[in-house]
Amino acid sequence: MLLSTFQQDVMEAGCDEAGRGCLAGPVFAAAVIFPPDYCNVLLNDSKQLSEKKRMALRPIIEKEALDFAVASVSAAEIDHINILNASYLAMHRALDQLKTKAAHIIVDGNRFRAYQNIPHQCIIKGDGKYLSIAAASILAKTYRDEYMHDLANKFPHYDWLSNKGYPTIKHRNAILQYGISPHHRKSFRVTDPQLKLF
Repeated sequence: MLLSTFQQDVMEAGCDEAGRGCLAGPVFAAAVIFPPDYCNVLLNDSKQLSEKKRMALRPIIEKEALDFAVASVSAAEIDHINILNASYLAMHRALDQLKTKAAHIIVDGNRFRAYQNIPHQCIIKGDGKYLSIAAASILAKTYRDEYMHDLANKFPHYDWLSNKGYPTIKHRNAILQYGISPHHRKSFRVTDPQLKLF
């Protein structure tokens, strides 16, 4: 069972992002603040849940959270500042939108850029350990998937309905055949399996 908080007795926001390894589309991030001692046995890392379960949990998270926000950074911005900085920026934008001021921030992963001098803790695999990070991962993932579904209707040959912009073989081959769309990240190598920046 996931833990409710890392730092007790303070208003704590959990943050996570989605879409960092994609060839196309924005990177999305979410911030979630739950009430003290919040409990939900269904919450887990979004990658461990089916799409159906993620979508079922989203309205529950949005209803039961004290506050939540979702933000994004475009492909063009990613190309300009690189994906690591874009991930930080997306999380900062989500935190900016919170109406409730967090006194502590917990973030999935091992790196984060400090936000407004608020203390933070990076937690490796935090989306499988803390409820607020798990909830943030679900919101970021579901909002991004919906965004890519909408784009897929305009650019059907990239198979974004299935791959959501991630570098599948079909997606790579479509780029090689049709070229890139305005939503592709030009700083990512299509043929590089590690997706390193130029």
